[in-house]
Amino acid sequence: MASKSVLADIKRDLDSHIGARIRLRANKGRKKVLEREGILEQTYPNIFTVRIRDGSLGERRVSYSYTDLLTEDVELVIYDADGEVKFEYQGR
Repeated sequence: MASKSVLADIKRDLDSHIGARIRLRANKGRKKVLEREGILEQTYPNIFTVRIRDGSLGERRVSYSYTDLLTEDVELVIYDADGEVKFEYQGR
């Protein structure tokens, strides 16, 4: 199990990017990979939420744990206002 301090560091990193546009790549198992763009909406003690525009389905929220980032099941790229890569998270 990951140390609480490492998970707290990940949360702290994401806290400073709330409201930013992100690209999310999530491994869904059996060679299924979800790639979407959205907005980092909120961070909570154990999870973070992303608001995704999902074509004809409209907007939806997805949530992932900080452990998902640590184990590289989820990768995030965070963009600044100019569309430049500001922060990239692909595990530690």
